[in-house]
Amino acid sequence: MSLLLPILFLLTILIFPIITVHASTGYCNRSCGSNNVNYPFGFSAGCQIHLKCSTNGQMLIGEFPIQSVNSNNMKTIIEPKCNRSVKTLLQLYGENFAPTARNAILLYDCDSSPKTCKIPSTDVQTQFQSLKCDSNSSNVISNISCYSEGPGNFQYGFLAYKNVTGQHCRYLMSSISAEAFDHSGASLDIQVVELGWWIKGSCHCSKDANCDEFVSPHGRQVFRCHCKDGFEGDGYSAGSGCRKASSGCGPAKFISGHCGGSSRTAVLIGGTIAGVSLMVSLSLICCFFRRHCNSKSIKSTKRRLFRATGINIPIYPYKEILKATHGFSEKQRLGTGAYGTVYAGKLNNDIWVAIKRIKSRDSESIQQVMNEIKLLSTVSHPNLVRLLGCSIENGEQILVYEFMPNGTLCQHLHREIGDGLTWPVRLTIATETAQAIAHLHSSIDPPIYHRDVKSSNILLDFQFRSKVADFGLSRLGRTEISHISTAPQGTPGYLDPQYHQNFHLSDKSDVYSFGVVLIEIITAMKVVDFARPANEVNLAALATDRISKGRLEEIIDPFLEPNRDAWTFSSIQRVIELAFRCLAFHSDMRPSMTEVAAELEQISASSRLATCEDTTTNCTATSEVSSCSSSSNVNGMPLSLSAKKVVMEGSGLFMLQTGASNVESMERIKYNSPMSVQDPWSSEQSSPSSNSLLSNVIQ
Repeated sequence: MSLLLPILFLLTILIFPIITVHASTGYCNRSCGSNNVNYPFGFSAGCQIHLKCSTNGQMLIGEFPIQSVNSNNMKTIIEPKCNRSVKTLLQLYGENFAPTARNAILLYDCDSSPKTCKIPSTDVQTQFQSLKCDSNSSNVISNISCYSEGPGNFQYGFLAYKNVTGQHCRYLMSSISAEAFDHSGASLDIQVVELGWWIKGSCHCSKDANCDEFVSPHGRQVFRCHCKDGFEGDGYSAGSGCRKASSGCGPAKFISGHCGGSSRTAVLIGGTIAGVSLMVSLSLICCFFRRHCNSKSIKSTKRRLFRATGINIPIYPYKEILKATHGFSEKQRLGTGAYGTVYAGKLNNDIWVAIKRIKSRDSESIQQVMNEIKLLSTVSHPNLVRLLGCSIENGEQILVYEFMPNGTLCQHLHREIGDGLTWPVRLTIATETAQAIAHLHSSIDPPIYHRDVKSSNILLDFQFRSKVADFGLSRLGRTEISHISTAPQGTPGYLDPQYHQNFHLSDKSDVYSFGVVLIEIITAMKVVDFARPANEVNLAALATDRISKGRLEEIIDPFLEPNRDAWTFSSIQRVIELAFRCLAFHSDMRPSMTEVAAELEQISASSRLATCEDTTTNCTATSEVSSCSSSSNVNGMPLSLSAKKVVMEGSGLFMLQTGASNVESMERIKYNSPMSVQDPWSSEQSSPSSNSLLSNVIQ
């Protein structure tokens, strides 16, 4: 102990002057973990621009991570959050830095609409569509506001803090940075804020540097230094200054003979020609072998595929699929299901497609892929999704489909996309879907049983026309027998109870599933919802109970406005009655899909007849067909001409119970289809089948 005190006293005498010198000379620590910065930045009090350094070596400004620092600006990352106060943005305004006018600030929960951003709203939707901040809202995109400013009349434009906070918004969501917002083609940095920085005062640059002077957002004269051409360094006299760039013997000095010896022009030219010739030759040889191998691989794949399915379809090289999806980037992902993930991609012919990458590679998944290829290649119908090709390389199983931009019926019904579909649009979708399934049952020999009819497998194009997708579970039937025996597969809530009980698969199994879809269209409820009482978890059971008790007003989607006019009232009643028949427990009691399609087309035709009567145009119509334009896009004779007519108006199995005192006195209105819904969509993950093939990816 007696020796320890003198030693400590001596160390204090030696160390104290060093600390004093550092403090007096403004010592600046320029290292943070593995990150090193140049003057004027640093991580201690003696630095001109003081940054923070986290314990794990992360550079920070306030609570925001720094992405990069260069001679003109800094870039920080603002991850999207719902409950971050808008005043947090003040951390990005310092004595020596501020956000530039090349930023668009995304705000949330505003009292009024801020100034409109000069960036496409679709770019914001694509990046933030999955973020949900309000449990009462199905998608936060409708609640996000965006604020941006033009660059102004001077070169160094900055974003004024008072302008952002003056928009009366409560929360700071995120940010988007771009070179410019006033023309197309500018690249966007998502979740990034660009900060311009400066040094206060007049120029104090190195003699070999140029000085840029400008006015800061605080109204003071400030500057930045840049080394002249041929020099490198930070450019500041207080920093490392500027030094000559590496003066190695480059091509120009070698040709001029300044590297020692006489001119070597001939040697250099000869060497260059020989090197270029060798490189060209090697490139041509590699290109030849690569094309030969690719061609051989594609031919081999086509042979194996033909032996397995008897079908010839286009085979896409795996590299082309990788390029189309940007290496299966998360930004290209449309949705994920039990059997695979679907990505949006653009092939070499500039056509957008949906690319399904199968997850597992076991015998069952291979069988499903082959089954879907075989079925989709043998059928053709305007309301069935088209298979464009496949890729089977590197152990991957990939299917390429036509691109469907408007989401699934399920997403629209549950308000994951848009604000809701009107009754005429829903009726058209139901009619076209029924026609597609009827085509599989009646126009193909042997018939095809889909086995997974559900709203998330009904895709919508730009005009909200339906396309039935996902044939992985489909099976070929036989015309000489009424059913085939197979283990039940499908989605809970849509599965035929008789099929589940006795393993008898028939066309009536698809009829039952479609009946559930009709109930879903009318109610906009989830098919299976454990938030409902135990005896109402299954939508089919809930609807059957309410129908039998005459309490339909409890389940009809209020958005449909069933009392808006007499036709809406009557047609909803007729579709509910049709769905009730489709949901019969015994398959013999259910109508065929052809009868279902014919009846739905008849209901749609009654809409056209009502429209003609209301507009007093010269329209002529029989009891079955109207001369107004058909809602069906199927060529040829409508199904309603060849199927049994079922008269339901006025005397149905049940009547809608509403508060209207005189239904017949309701005014009929002309429907205008809302074709402007272009909201983002998220993937359906509850289904055990692969997800839908669609997107709103912005070109």
